[in-house]
Amino acid sequence: MTAYIGSFIVAITIIAILFAPWVAPYPQTKIVGGVWDPPNPHDLLGTDSIGRDMLSRLIYGGRTSVTIALVATTLTMILGVGLGFLAVATNRIVDNILSRLIDIMLAMPVLIFALMVFAVLGTSIPIMIITISILESTRVFRLARAVAMNITVLDYVQVARLRGEGVGWVIFREILPNALPPLIAEFGLRFCFTFLFIASLSFLGLGIQPPAADWGSMVHDNAQAISFGGYAPLFPAGAIALVTIGVNLIVDWLLSIHALPSGTGAEI
Repeated sequence: MTAYIGSFIVAITIIAILFAPWVAPYPQTKIVGGVWDPPNPHDLLGTDSIGRDMLSRLIYGGRTSVTIALVATTLTMILGVGLGFLAVATNRIVDNILSRLIDIMLAMPVLIFALMVFAVLGTSIPIMIITISILESTRVFRLARAVAMNITVLDYVQVARLRGEGVGWVIFREILPNALPPLIAEFGLRFCFTFLFIASLSFLGLGIQPPAADWGSMVHDNAQAISFGGYAPLFPAGAIALVTIGVNLIVDWLLSIHALPSGTGAEI
């Protein structure tokens, strides 16, 4: 049942962001009413702090927030998993060098480090994606390395090495297939953390810059509506929560149906 709920939430989100120009009632920057107008037949979710349609901003903002989070999470997993597997599949010198570098990165507060980078390089979308990917990949590295270490001591990996298989074969044919379950879970968690981190940066004014919409900046821009009994900031905040819950429900379902082959993967 939870899988259907999660799939429904994610499917609605994907459809809305893919077909935003056709689904949204108005362009995201068009002023259609007064400041914080309540929901009405013309503006189903009311208007924002300068009179733009909240539903349209929500749809376009979802396209921005979800796309950036997905790209950053994918890059995070590629970096973290690749380096983690490389550290285990090569030799102790490479492992020690990578592990110490990751320890240094982990010692830095994520938000403070991101703020330093943005202060120097600016807050463009490519800079944001690269910065978040590097910071988050340190967490993925530790998991990937730990999982890979448990797999490399198994007989079938040792046999592959005795056959003379290279590092690439060991990583992609022996370690990766047997490490998929925890990596699937980690992808879902990283997406949620990245999604929330981007929203937090935007709420602080360091994320997506106006006039483009994203859910974190929409919460920030309309926060004062709460003082006047308005609902405007609750819609993007609720969207952030719903997408996060939906992704987690799907990840839990995927893990529950992922049957591991007996003998090898069962020992992970």
